[in-house]
Amino acid sequence: MTHPNQDNSSLLNQIVNHLCAEGSDGLAEAMRLLLNHAMRAERSQALGAAPYERSTTRKGHANGFKKKTLQTRLGELTVDVPQVRGEVDFYPSALERGQRSERALTLAIAEMYVQGVSTRRVSAILKELAGTLEISSTQVSRAAAQLDEQLDLWRNRSLEEVAYPYLILDARYEKVRRDGVVLDCAVLVAIGIDATGQRSILGVSTALSEAQTHWSDFLKSLQERGLHGTVFIVSDDHAGLNAARRARFPGVAWQRCQFHLQQNALHYVPKIALRKTVAAQLREIFNAPSLQLAEALLKKTVSTYRKSAPELALWLEKNLPETLTVFALPKEHRAYLRTSNLAERVNQEIKRRTRVARIFPNPKSLLRLVTALLCDISDHWESSSQTYLNFNPPSRHQSH
Repeated sequence: MTHPNQDNSSLLNQIVNHLCAEGSDGLAEAMRLLLNHAMRAERSQALGAAPYERSTTRKGHANGFKKKTLQTRLGELTVDVPQVRGEVDFYPSALERGQRSERALTLAIAEMYVQGVSTRRVSAILKELAGTLEISSTQVSRAAAQLDEQLDLWRNRSLEEVAYPYLILDARYEKVRRDGVVLDCAVLVAIGIDATGQRSILGVSTALSEAQTHWSDFLKSLQERGLHGTVFIVSDDHAGLNAARRARFPGVAWQRCQFHLQQNALHYVPKIALRKTVAAQLREIFNAPSLQLAEALLKKTVSTYRKSAPELALWLEKNLPETLTVFALPKEHRAYLRTSNLAERVNQEIKRRTRVARIFPNPKSLLRLVTALLCDISDHWESSSQTYLNFNPPSRHQSH
């Protein structure tokens, strides 16, 4: 087996020869080589063994590499991110997983401080996160500009190289200040699942409205960045989203979130004691093995309540078919795409971080933190060796 010192010596020779040949033009490639080497070394340390080494302390196994493009001061660098399989949780520290969102949260608190919202609570948080009670507006502006440059590149990156057949859309609200008034600001998020079953957060947008115009502009920006190949969209029943979706993605199948619809249906149940029964009937429809059986169960349920709960019957007859689109998908995918729960889990992570700030000093500060957090989440998904969906399930006739 090659000794680590020999590897280091070979790498150093390779970099020196490259710089001698290319001069300063070779700095980017030299940095790429160093990053790749550092990440491989860190993986070996995390696994407790070098490649091909037999060791009783081994915690897992190497699982190849995944390409990742970084935006740096030397330009774009495409590095080989080491993957692992087994119990060990590994992500190269050189790629700073999670650090962007930490910096964005610190900046949000710092902006509150320099804008005069210096309550005891804000000062305590600033002390905990930034290690100081004193910070100037110039320091905040400089740090924000540096982070915003990175986040703008991520938010506007091209989506042309990969097709995303599945698209999940959702929104949540956060509080922001504008002209001294606290307002609700909508955060729109798009999640894509590509043909390998890999998840990615495709985009995020904030605006003081969730109206059709905001959704339309957001979906248009995704398409202008190269989003293509979408055949199935999952979302809740937002009026503005529905209108924008039909305009921007005509003919694309839409799945209304079953979870949210079930919650909405309970508002039409005339008696509280009847809610458990209705919920069980809806779950039976959703869990039916085929579309034909689901439609038959829906027809039966509507007939049951036609006289005793006519408003519920009419509402179910009109709205429930929108939740059955998922039956057009392969059986293995239905459980993952019959609700927008993937987006809801992302929203919960956003909420976990935004509740520290509670009220953002301005919409831009909110966009910075949410973008940084989503960028970190997406990086984690994309670097994982596990896929979210299996597009190549084993044949039932395949021998075991």
